[in-house]
Formats: sequence, C-alpha cells, structure tokens
Amino acid sequence: MTEQILLRRGAYHDSVTLLRITQAVADTPGVTAAQVAMATELNVELTRGLGFEVPDDAAPTDLLIAVRGNDEQAVQAGLAAVDVAIADARTPATAGFGAAAPPRTVRTAAAAAPDADLVLLSVPGPSVLGEALDALEAGRHVMVFSDNVPVEHEVILKQRAEEAGLLVMGPDCGTAIVAGVGLGFANVLVGSADPGSLRVGIVAASGTGAQQLSCLLDEAGAGVSHLLGVGGRDLSAQVGGRSAIQALAMLDADPDTGHIVVLSKPPDPTVADSIRARAARAGTPVTTVLLGAGQPNLTEATEAVLEAIDVPVPDWPTWGRNHAAPDGNTGALRGLYAGGTLADEAMLVAGNTLGDLRSNIPLRPELALPDPVLGRPQLTGAGHAVVDLGDDAFTRGRPHPMIDPSLRLDLLAAQAADPDVRVLLLDVVLGHGAEADPAARLAPAIRQALRGAGRPLAVVVSLIGTLGDPQHRDRQAAQLAAAGAAVFVSNAAAARTAAAVAAGEGSAR
Repeated sequence: MTEQILLRRGAYHDSVTLLRITQAVADTPGVTAAQVAMATELNVELTRGLGFEVPDDAAPTDLLIAVRGNDEQAVQAGLAAVDVAIADARTPATAGFGAAAPPRTVRTAAAAAPDADLVLLSVPGPSVLGEALDALEAGRHVMVFSDNVPVEHEVILKQRAEEAGLLVMGPDCGTAIVAGVGLGFANVLVGSADPGSLRVGIVAASGTGAQQLSCLLDEAGAGVSHLLGVGGRDLSAQVGGRSAIQALAMLDADPDTGHIVVLSKPPDPTVADSIRARAARAGTPVTTVLLGAGQPNLTEATEAVLEAIDVPVPDWPTWGRNHAAPDGNTGALRGLYAGGTLADEAMLVAGNTLGDLRSNIPLRPELALPDPVLGRPQLTGAGHAVVDLGDDAFTRGRPHPMIDPSLRLDLLAAQAADPDVRVLLLDVVLGHGAEADPAARLAPAIRQALRGAGRPLAVVVSLIGTLGDPQHRDRQAAQLAAAGAAVFVSNAAAARTAAAVAAGEGSAR
C-alpha cells in the first residue's frame, strides 16, 4: 500500500468542486482512499482519521490532497485525476464572464453581473455569513448550498432578508428550480405541455422531499413553476419559518403559479400553525404538507394536489420483486438513506407497522442512535433503524452520499451480513448534481448482498427521478430490479413494503 499527502498553499476551491474532485480520485482504479479538501481543522482531523499523516503546518487556506493506493502507479493516477478534475471544474466557472477572470468575491460578482438577481453560495459553512450578507446588501436573493452553517447565522441572514424583502434559500438548500433553471441537486421536469394548465409552485423546507413531490407531479404530467428550497431548519422554533413565509408570498404573487405546496420535514408545532395561517390568507390555493404523525405522506399529498388541479392520479410505477406475499420470516429493517426528509417519511410510514424506529435523526429524542464512531453509524443490535447519511455528521469533509456512495455501499455489505437484518431500505435520488450512474455500483452490491446473505433478505429501493434526468429513471430501475431489488417511485410505498417484509407479512417477491 502506497500513499502521498500534498499541500497546495493558498489554492482555494469551493466545497461542491472538492466533493466532485474527491469522487473522481476515489474512482481511479487502484485508489483505496482519497481526501481532497481545504485544510480546515475539521478536514485535517477527518483525513488523519483515514490514517494519513497530515503535516502540522497545514492551514485552512491550503488545499489538502491525500491519496492512498495499491501501488505507486495508482497513487500517481489519483493525483493526476485531481488536476484533470480541477481543470474541468474551472471551465464553466469562467464561461459566464467571457475572457475575464471569474470574480473572487460576492461584491465583485454582483458588480460584474448587474442583471443577476440570485447568488448561490457553496463555501465552508462558518464562512457563509459574511458572503451572504454582502449578497443581501447588493439586493440579491441568496441560495446557500453549504451545510454546517451555525443556526444563529441563519437567523441573522433571514432577519436581514426579511427587512430587505429578499429570500434566503437555505442553509443546506440542496435543490431549487427557479423559472425552469435547476440549482443544486435538481431533477429535469417536463410536466404538462399545455401552456394553459395550472402550474404548481413548491416551497420546501426539505431537499429530497421536494424532489419526491416534484418528480411524482412530473410523472402525472403536472407542471412546476418554481421550487424554492428554504433549508431544513426553516420551520424550527429558532428560525420561525421566515423564508417559507417569504417564499409563499412570492409564489402567491407569481402569475405563472396556480397552486402552491408548502412542504416540510416535521416542523415545530407553533411555526406550523403560523405557516397554515399565512397559507389561509393567500390568494392562490395552498396545500400544506408538514410531515408528522397522523399527517399525509408525500405520495398521498401529491395525489391530493393532483386532485385539486384536476390532473388524474397515475398508477405509480414499480419494478422487480414488488409483490409482498406473506412468508413469516421476521427481522430488523435497516434504512440507509441519502435524503433526510425521505428518511423521516420512511420512519413515519414503517412505524405504522413496526412501531418505533431508531435513527440519527429520530422522531423522538429517546430513539436516537449512539453517536457515530469514525464517521460510521453504530447499528449492531439497534433493531429497526433508519439512518440519514446526508446528515451533517456524515458529510463533514466527505462527499454527500448522493454524489459518493462509498459509505453506503460499505454499510449495505455490513448490514446484509448482520443476521438480525431481514430487509434493507434505500433511496436513490437522480438528477443533475447527483451520481452519474448510481446503479452501476449499487446493483452489483445488491446482487452480492442477496447472494451472500445465506438467509431470507430483501432489498427495497425508492427511486426518486424522472424520465428526463441524465441518469434516466427507468434504465436505473431496470438495473436495480435485475439485481434483485423491489423498486418504487413512491418512497412511502417502498417503506410500507419494507415494513411488511420485516414484520413477516411480505417477502418483496
């Protein structure tokens, strides 16, 4: 085994670019471990946790490159992949500014693009506040893709935006569609070709939940005018729903939006009441989808919206072993999710059959899993459990699981080998920004897990995407089903089937 650690002084790159570079290096044949990140204290700690000896003089302004491989040739190929990925990343960054060098600050970017009305930020979370305040001062709406932003910074930004009549989307805003342009992790929505049909505007304190809702609407042929993500904490007691209320008002005033959906992972009850009260005053019909016990799931909510806009509800597609026939074999359900809202929904739906499920994002505090060890969830002996692998605890210094499936693939193998486990439940989220071909790595892993289990084991997948996505939803579904998975476009249906399997009421066959 050979490795090399490099520091490039003062070579800053944003977090999204570095996530993709790390993935490119990790995919290089013969590379066994890789980390490409700014040398912040946290990233240095994580890199050392991978067994690399990072120099003590590493500074946060340095680019840290650590590559381990089977031999020197693999390591050198990995290092070469860094330079290729950086060069590729620079090409689109300069295109919007002609021959000029791209701006290095929000202020200079605002001056160079006076007609742009939205700034997208993807910088280390603790550095967001100053840049976002500069954007608001320049009169621009802000989308904050960055995670790990202190909640007190979020409150400051949203108070300032409220005063200025602007919108802050995020922090940790993973997806948005503004006037047909996708930002972050965005699906390709075709929707209705009829220009006179009602179009749905979505306000989402949820990333993957918004993708599920919009993809189901698209499957039914309903058009989406805008999808405004506001960050998963927006409907918390501390933030108070400030961005959700502002986004609702903006869509209410939009002539292209004929129906509004306000979507959130389980909200603070008082804030939820405020959102419902504001929705009741809107001139545009509003459907609120605030996940929680006794509330409609995302598929049920989508069907209600389709009925409201007079679009027929289709038969939601399924593939593979999706007929749950009773077989009497019971065991634990383990959910390995990339999307936090989808994980919440899975726990709510599966809980109707199985009772309480444990999680790193539990529905109640007493259901919390133990703290991760070396960046991995502790699931042995946990019983029924669902893990959100996109949570901040697992993405500090590591690519999001929608980009890099490595952690989930490792956990898939480990859970398949656990004799307590009867069914594995996964989400696969497609679209721009997500992994280019998820089934290429996941399908062989599922096939191996099922063949090597030596006991009844099922794999159930919720596949979030559209026929227009670059990965092509149906092609991905066919590969996953051929590997032995039961595949659903409805996350709620997937969770319901997985719970039935775990309870011995179904076999996913």
